Amino acid sequence: MDILNPYNLQVFTFILLNSILAISIYITLSTGQLSLGHAGFMSIGAFTASILTKQADMPLFVAILIGGLAAGLIALLIGAPTLKLHGLYLAIATLGFGEVIRVILLNLEITNGALGLTGLQSIGNYLYDFEKAIGLKATTLGVSVMQMKALSTCLFMLLLFAVILFLTLRLNKSRLGRAFEAIKADETAARAMGLQVAYYKMLAFVIGSVLAGVCGGLFAHITTTITPDDFNYHKVVEILSFAVIGGSEVVWGPLFGALVLTALPEVLRGLAEYKMLMYGLIMVGVMAFRPHGLIGTDTFKKWFKKDKSKAKGGL
Repeated sequence: MDILNPYNLQVFTFILLNSILAISIYITLSTGQLSLGHAGFMSIGAFTASILTKQADMPLFVAILIGGLAAGLIALLIGAPTLKLHGLYLAIATLGFGEVIRVILLNLEITNGALGLTGLQSIGNYLYDFEKAIGLKATTLGVSVMQMKALSTCLFMLLLFAVILFLTLRLNKSRLGRAFEAIKADETAARAMGLQVAYYKMLAFVIGSVLAGVCGGLFAHITTTITPDDFNYHKVVEILSFAVIGGSEVVWGPLFGALVLTALPEVLRGLAEYKMLMYGLIMVGVMAFRPHGLIGTDTFKKWFKKDKSKAKGGL
């Protein structure tokens, strides 16, 4: 397999994009909130960034950042009433929000309705223009221009993912992360200990929404074409599946889920039209045999116990 094949690089790029999406749903779930609105926030970030780059000629990465902040602002506005809900009621409310956003986008003239936006600026083109400006050309590395653009996009996504993962791991070990964990374990007990539960839940909801919005902007400028139906109910199920299948107790769970569910359709390309069916079968299997996901806190404990027992046996 040619690792510099543009198609293979694009698959890896989407694995990284979905991994960032997985982190966004993990942060929201870290306070025990089952939100199904990430596809809606993703669409807000995608269309905001696309309109800014296509019609306002704004620098690409500035537009993507503004798209993420716009999603966070909307999350802040709808969070106050919706976060008073719990469990399935919150899930239904946020799912309804996502559908409302999709219908609005379908009927707006600025989003071109159901046809969506096409001919968007590509991240690969943007990065390659910068690389040429500093004297780094495809011929210098002995690759084609298409390979150079795909590789630049992939490396940028890898760097961005590494930064977000590092910050998430630091967040988990901070006072804020411990507050999230306490609220998820027992909201009533956390409130009794003096934690401002509403504040922390809102903060997790907004952070997750900003990340989803940034992912939407990245998605738009990787594919260069978006429609409102790119963020429909199927996208909601896909994002939630990362955490359900991989597990939501530790950040590695959703990341594993994103890796498996993004790579699986490529491995089984002949069955691509049955992707949602495969998702359903995998989810049923996981719910039956690993209700908390394939990777949880007990997974690492078992691995460490095995390593210790092997070390003792060697002695």
